Amino acid sequence: MTVQVGTDTAKTRRTLSVGAQSVSYYSIAAATDAGLGDFSRLPAALKVVLENMLRFEDGGRTVSTDDIKAFAEWATKGGKNPREIAYRPARVLMQDFTGVPAVVDLAAMRDGIKALGGDAQKINPLNPVDLVIDHSVMIDEFGNPRAFQLNVDREYERNMERYQFLKWGQTAFDNFRVVPPGTGICHQVNLEYLSQTVWTDKDQNGELVAYPDTLVGTDSHTTMVNGAAVLGWGVGGIEAEAAMLGQPISMLIPEVVGFELTGQMVEGTTGTDLVLKVVEMLREKGVVSKFVEFYGAGLDHLPLADRATIANMAPEYGATCGFFPIDGETLRYLENTGRDKDRIALVEAYARENGFWRGDDYAPVYTDTLTLDMGTIVPAISGPKRPQDYIALTEAASAFGKYVKGIRSGEDASPRAEVRWEGEGGAPEPVDIPGDEGHHARGHVNGSEADRMQLHDGSIVIASITSCTNTSNPYVMIGAGLVARKARELGLNRKPWVKTSLAPGSQVVSHYLEAAGLQEDLDAIGFNLVGYGCTTCIGNSGPLAPEISKTINDCDLIATSVLSGNRNFEGRISPDVRANYLASPPLVVAYALVGDMNVDISTASLGKGKDGQDVYLKDIWPSAKEIADLVEKTVTREAFLDKYADVFKGDEKWQSVEVPEQETYDWPATSTYVQNPPYFQNMDPKPGQIEDIAGARVLAVLGDMITTDHISPAGSFKETSPAGKYLIERQVPVREFNSYGSRRGNHEIMMRGTFANIRIRNEMLSGVEGGYTKGPDGQQTSIYDAAMAWQEKGVPLVVFGGEQYGAGSSRDWAAKGTALLGVKAVIAENFERIHRSNLVGMGVIPFEFTGGDTRTSLGLTGEETVNILGLADVKPLQEVPATIIMADGTEKSVTLKCRIDTEVEIDYIKNGGVLHYVLRSLVAA
Repeated sequence: MTVQVGTDTAKTRRTLSVGAQSVSYYSIAAATDAGLGDFSRLPAALKVVLENMLRFEDGGRTVSTDDIKAFAEWATKGGKNPREIAYRPARVLMQDFTGVPAVVDLAAMRDGIKALGGDAQKINPLNPVDLVIDHSVMIDEFGNPRAFQLNVDREYERNMERYQFLKWGQTAFDNFRVVPPGTGICHQVNLEYLSQTVWTDKDQNGELVAYPDTLVGTDSHTTMVNGAAVLGWGVGGIEAEAAMLGQPISMLIPEVVGFELTGQMVEGTTGTDLVLKVVEMLREKGVVSKFVEFYGAGLDHLPLADRATIANMAPEYGATCGFFPIDGETLRYLENTGRDKDRIALVEAYARENGFWRGDDYAPVYTDTLTLDMGTIVPAISGPKRPQDYIALTEAASAFGKYVKGIRSGEDASPRAEVRWEGEGGAPEPVDIPGDEGHHARGHVNGSEADRMQLHDGSIVIASITSCTNTSNPYVMIGAGLVARKARELGLNRKPWVKTSLAPGSQVVSHYLEAAGLQEDLDAIGFNLVGYGCTTCIGNSGPLAPEISKTINDCDLIATSVLSGNRNFEGRISPDVRANYLASPPLVVAYALVGDMNVDISTASLGKGKDGQDVYLKDIWPSAKEIADLVEKTVTREAFLDKYADVFKGDEKWQSVEVPEQETYDWPATSTYVQNPPYFQNMDPKPGQIEDIAGARVLAVLGDMITTDHISPAGSFKETSPAGKYLIERQVPVREFNSYGSRRGNHEIMMRGTFANIRIRNEMLSGVEGGYTKGPDGQQTSIYDAAMAWQEKGVPLVVFGGEQYGAGSSRDWAAKGTALLGVKAVIAENFERIHRSNLVGMGVIPFEFTGGDTRTSLGLTGEETVNILGLADVKPLQEVPATIIMADGTEKSVTLKCRIDTEVEIDYIKNGGVLHYVLRSLVAA
């Protein structure tokens, strides 16, 4: 890898000597000496972006002197100066759900550039790209020692076509590496191994240059690595592909909100409890499209594992990133996780020399601030359907009761069903016995007959220790193991209707759990290792036992899940589960013991012990000292060095995957996983112009907080859905459907899955859930079928939405699917950052209502015709006129704000998308 630098950077380039090393770097102090401004009080997060400007200054073609001076003006203008800049991250991180379609696009671009007479080798990543396969493992097997191997075997059976394609990409493209299945979650692998905090490479002149480690990733939780002072955030796959191909990311200099942490955590609380409070506070504050930087004396008592947990959930609190500056804890973590000692010395020297170090005198200017005393944190969960819905543990049971009452419209009684289990552990084996209340229940727990237990509203059917958010944190993982140990010693076990699982984010977690003897305790109560991947957190929870699933659906039960993840949106975790709660790993174990969300586990008995005694949460909760002692003993530098020694090698299954070495991909016609997308077929060498949207009809009218999970679901789908019908027509049995996420390399599947979430509600229809709308004939039909019918008529489409449209994961298919359905514009009250960018990247124009107008104030029903004018010469963030012709022929005139935010995005829209823009540019060059 050769780092490219600008052509006008000599005045800020200096040399730093560290031990035997001598490296060049771009000095912020030198920029001040050169008269460019005073940057001393910029937040560290913004200094990283400033260094990027210094390193790539080229006289104004992409970075000008005025761009650099704008950062000094930011500090003098109260932390605001929204100037457009061109930012170049050092590298790109991908996971397989979003990475497969990105590699599909690169392969298609090679075909496209050849068709236009260009050189296929021009389509190559110019920046390093790491793709970690972590999204494919599904929890089919659980609760037994065979679970891990059986799930891995099934993963390869389902995904061999995808893995062959990714392995081809590794051989075909430069600067592209794949971390094989069964290794870990991309963000945890990035935090524990790939990231360096300060990066070094030779420039085009052969000189070694040090610079801040930065990245973008095709997953919103890329932000996790900000806990280690590595500036990174999630972007859509489309934007990431452009970055790989050398295109700068166009962005505005962000506002930076300072979040002061004071005090320290008290006994009985965890980093998860802290982050759930942070999410609530920052969502209330409003930090969308802003940087958040954490500072204050509280950081002196906050381990990097907790910092990473907070940084991970930046998408949940809405920020671009949640950054922690470099300090002594950063160095300690780099040392403990096996980083090279010379690199650690460089990190400290560079940070101190270039103004990135958080010392006692660290006092930057912020746009705004807020403060939290960590001593006030209490145990908490979040749910039932948004990460920001914070609930103190003492209020959890009553809050759930209120939620159920709302669902049941105040009815005193809710549907109930009873199921009987014979035997211990594993999947339940229901025995139907006729009765007035459904299936009567008896069970065996720990070999003794248990009280009759009903499945009812609030029965916890999934309890999963999952996700990089928490499994990267040894304090909560060791804590969960200790809860399991104490519960086992006292004679408690999980309730048999609870599907339990443990899916760590890296193999290091298994190492220290086994070294501490805690994996055996977790196994004993059903938390066996099921795989190294995202699993339940992204909806790969696997099927529930058929009898449980049937009972839930037949009786319309509000079943629940508890997971140590970061997302709990409706329909995400399991199609059978309506209420989902985020919790720390120790609380996940505790809830598995109870099996019922109606129980106040903070005070009520968790169950009867082996001596018939009541066991309470306080009886099994470990002390902070117990946890810290085991962490210090078992989480070692040697463990990280050992587990990451052959991180790219993979197991025998990966090594046996054979692929041809060829420049372009030989698209298999019969593949239902990977298909050549239509984006670049029959492409004109020259771009067009932006045209007015005339005579558009409405595909959907959607409410507030429509997430990318709603727009492009990642979980399972039924044979009766458009995607299911497509596979059935191609003789794919239901057992082999896999998930939407795993089939993102096939546009035919993903088009049919767009707006197909089982919980999405299109306000064009009354009381209907799922991906339905009205077709041209006015009758209810699937959104896909309606879109195809409108396309046949040559009619453009629009979608209306509410607040926070496109919140959640950085799913490029939420934009790609929207574009392929023929949607030309999305009109909402406001947009989440990543999805807005993705829409532009696919040639779909986002618009925001102005003047207090909303879909409800305008009385929209979906029967309207929409015209949006003034687009031929539109400027960034310009307001444009639109007319909405109602069903009765009356017209309403409104003004819309065009959310094409920058000049380069104007070019993207003219070209039909960012990849079209890049492809035409490469051909022209």
